[in-house]
Amino acid sequence: MIAGPLPRGLADNPRLDTWIGFETPGRVRIATGKVELGQGVLTAIAQIAAEELDVDHQRLDLVSGVTGDGPNEGYTAGSLSVEGSGGAVRIVCAEVRARFLAVAAARFGCGVEELSVEDGAFRRDGQPTGFDYWRLAGDIDLARDITGGARAKSPEAYRLVGHSVPRLDLPEKIGGGAFIHDLTGPDLLHARVLRQPWRGAVLGPLDEGPLRRAARRPIDILREGGFLALMGEDEASVEAAAAVARDKATWSGGEQVPDEVTTGGWLRRQPTTDRVIAEGGPAAQREHVEAAYSRGFISHGSIGPSCALARWDGRQLTVTTHSQGVYPLRQALARAFRLAPEAISVQHRQSAGCYGHNGADDVAFDAALLALRRPGQTVRAQWTRADELTASPFGAPMAVELRAALNADGLPADWSIEIWSGPHGQRPGMSGAINLIGAEALPGAPPRTLPADVPDANGFGSARNALALYDLPAQRIVTHFAAAHPVRTSSLRGLGAFANIFAIECFIDELAEAAGRDPVAYRLALLTDPRARAVVETAAAMAGWSSDEPRGEGIARGMGFGRYKNKAAYFAAVAEVELDEDVRLRKVWCAVDAGLVINPDGAANQVEGGVIQSASWTLKESVRFEDGRPVCAQWDDYPILRFSEVPEVEIQFLDRRSEAPLGLGEVAQGPTAAAIGNAVARALGARIRDLPLSRERIMNALL
Repeated sequence: MIAGPLPRGLADNPRLDTWIGFETPGRVRIATGKVELGQGVLTAIAQIAAEELDVDHQRLDLVSGVTGDGPNEGYTAGSLSVEGSGGAVRIVCAEVRARFLAVAAARFGCGVEELSVEDGAFRRDGQPTGFDYWRLAGDIDLARDITGGARAKSPEAYRLVGHSVPRLDLPEKIGGGAFIHDLTGPDLLHARVLRQPWRGAVLGPLDEGPLRRAARRPIDILREGGFLALMGEDEASVEAAAAVARDKATWSGGEQVPDEVTTGGWLRRQPTTDRVIAEGGPAAQREHVEAAYSRGFISHGSIGPSCALARWDGRQLTVTTHSQGVYPLRQALARAFRLAPEAISVQHRQSAGCYGHNGADDVAFDAALLALRRPGQTVRAQWTRADELTASPFGAPMAVELRAALNADGLPADWSIEIWSGPHGQRPGMSGAINLIGAEALPGAPPRTLPADVPDANGFGSARNALALYDLPAQRIVTHFAAAHPVRTSSLRGLGAFANIFAIECFIDELAEAAGRDPVAYRLALLTDPRARAVVETAAAMAGWSSDEPRGEGIARGMGFGRYKNKAAYFAAVAEVELDEDVRLRKVWCAVDAGLVINPDGAANQVEGGVIQSASWTLKESVRFEDGRPVCAQWDDYPILRFSEVPEVEIQFLDRRSEAPLGLGEVAQGPTAAAIGNAVARALGARIRDLPLSRERIMNALL
């Protein structure tokens, strides 16, 4: 029996045949609405299905992210794929296995308890029966809703789950041909689109002569309002013409962005929608400790620029994309082009990991629009590096202020947090808007719809992880949401959790210092959750944490802790840094409680990748603006962590195989940043509260 409600994806898509089928002898079709973004999620889902069905995982054919051929599970986001989609697949496969066993028992005239399954074949008292799933598939009706009445395997019976198996997505990637950039199609046209430098910018007159002369072969130029596209059979000619167009284009009007938009002070001065999420309690009559933290805009920085293909045959629009949400994208395209959703097929193919809302949906709109204008031809639209770094939605800037008073034991007697933030959710369809920048550039585009913050039920946006997991007095939480922010911002890994956990965990260190307490011991004094205590204690033990470490000596360690969304995996990290003119991150020790870990190697990949990305955000990444435009068109303008700067990362997963799996895709970001920030403060003897921890800020802290 399934305890509790069905996973949301299964409740929304209850028919069994949406998820599973035995159409091909010897093969099992497993469909999921989640897609592979480099996180190994399809391998984990395959392990879950194979475990519950008792088949070799190599028999599975995974259908992932294809509208009409699998469940609508929204976006692959929020560290929910294994917990949500994996949980749905587990329930479906358990029920299907039970139905097959019941039919087999009736056929053999025996009890179900006499039967077992081995690689899809039924055995009776350990002996072959000559029957398997595929021979009995005609006797099983899967065109019916799930009941949730079957009992899934207990962890003690697992033979595949909990063990590392090779990633399903890697062989093709290593061998070439896995990525969307490698695809072609009949009658192929390459396309480049001129992007607006800021929202609402109006494109002035543009002489086509220099564009055509730059191209070696004929090109087609399409202009509709502020939307300008160049197409042709020769990609080099199209790119050459596009380079001239970018150089000669003139823009006016729109929402030009002030250079100081990157500062926390500018953000605090903007009109906001204010909300008290938690009232807190009466303020203690003691001297308060206060601190303010901030982070600027962060680019997704995808290594592979966004790409999409589309074809319109007069009745059906087929779009191939690396979007995180094929069904929401289909709905947005249907609205933009006034087509029935059923007239659009959206299918996912892999690209560089996107970590949130990058340019994938926008470039899919580009390809779809151009395909509709050129029926019968395949249009391949690809962004440039500059497009990817400047036109994708940025991670929202945030400013966080914390305030607490300490009691006689040096522990918080009251606690408050105030958060200023731009939008974290402007994906296609959110807040009732199409949210595709190409659509905004067309003639007659509707006025921009102001976004709402991400709903509480989805884990909050700006307030994600604003509720500290510590045993604190009643916490006061206030958000100031700048919906009209002129820069297009949207989902980036962790949403508000990155800045909030960084601020909370750095503030905990500051309170420990004010109380004259060791930071690790101080955390443990505020934690009664045994799983939280375990990761903090484990990370400290892994690093050989010492409370006697001197401050201001140039080399130090720092601690960071969090539980993503306060309901996913627990994570604690100790970072060791060395200071010179820059910060060198030497090593990070990580303790993780993710409940039952499906594929340990894949899980470690996720955590290690999160640590490295967080280190890059913390030490390097921030977007500047000049003359209304973001200054990050190339890697020289937007430095990221280099391979030579990647630290050693040691990871230990706590053994929780009897617990439910917990999402871990975004657990590392905030705690890693805090661990680095706290280590820098101890090594420097001074606190830097604004990210990134750049050379300039280190020098200023020493003055």
